[in-house]
Amino acid sequence: MIILVTGSNGQLGSELKKISTTSTEHDWYFTDVDTLNICNKDDIELFFKDRNIDICINCAAYTAVDKAEDDEEKEKAKIINSDAPLFLADICKKHNSILIHISTDYVFDGTSLNPYMENDTINPQSVYGKTKADGEINIINSGCSYIIIRTAWLYSSFGNNFVKTMLRLASERDYVNVVDDQSGNPTWAYDLAFSILMIIQRNGKNPIHDIFHFTNEGITNWYNFAAAIFDISNKECKVKPISTKDFGSKAKRPAFSAMDKTKIKEFTGIKIPFWRDSLIKCIEEINNK
Repeated sequence: MIILVTGSNGQLGSELKKISTTSTEHDWYFTDVDTLNICNKDDIELFFKDRNIDICINCAAYTAVDKAEDDEEKEKAKIINSDAPLFLADICKKHNSILIHISTDYVFDGTSLNPYMENDTINPQSVYGKTKADGEINIINSGCSYIIIRTAWLYSSFGNNFVKTMLRLASERDYVNVVDDQSGNPTWAYDLAFSILMIIQRNGKNPIHDIFHFTNEGITNWYNFAAAIFDISNKECKVKPISTKDFGSKAKRPAFSAMDKTKIKEFTGIKIPFWRDSLIKCIEEINNK
C-alpha cells in the first residue's frame, strides 16, 4: 500500500519513520508543513494527484494547550485541528483513500469514574479539546473512510514532551512541582506507531468508519509519572505534589482521562505494554542518543 504521513517531524511521525524501515511491503511518503501544507486544500489535492495514496495518517496537530486559550492563537488551533482534518477527509473521499487521524483524551471532560470508551459522549473543556473534537466531527461527517485514534500523554525520544522536560529539569534543579490530581495513561509514541501499523495490516484497503483508543496499559497521575522517570533514570531530583489549581494552567485539563483499549486489542490482536515498561525503553533510547 501507499501511505502518506503528515506532520512527520513530530513524535509520532518520527516513530512511524523508524517503523517504516521494517515495513518494506508499503511505500511511504513522509511530509511536514515545509513539504505539504494540510491547511491548504489545493495543496493536498495536488499532492494526492497521480500518487495513488491508499492511506493518509494525519499526525499533524496544534498541541500548545495553554497557548490555544489566547485569542490570537485560537484561530491557528482551529485551522490545524479542525479545518485541516476536513480538507484531508474531503480529498481522501475523492481519491478513495483511508484517513487515519490522531485525536486526544481532551475531547472528554474528565468527570468519568471509569476509563472512557470510544462511544462515550465527548465534552471538551478547553479550546484545544474543542478544536480536536470538531476535527473528529468534521471527519465523521465528511463521508470518507476513516479511523480516528484517540491517545494521551504522548512521549518519545523525539521532540519535546513531559519525559524529556523532567529529565532536563532534573539536571537543573533539586526538586520539581508536579500535579497529583490529574490521572490518565502515558503513551510511548513507538507503541502507538506500532498499533497503527497493525491496524493497517488488519484492515488493509477495506472501507472503515471507526474510532479506537490507544495508550499504554495502567493508570497513573503526573506526579507518579515524574517520580517514575527520576527513579528509572537514577535522578536525585525530588518531586513535590501540587494541585492543578495551585499550578495555575490557563486551559482546563481532564482530571481523569484514562481510556479503555479493549476495542483496539480485539481488532488487532496486539498486547499493549504497561506504561512503566515502555517508559524504561524510551529513557534508554534517550540516553543512547
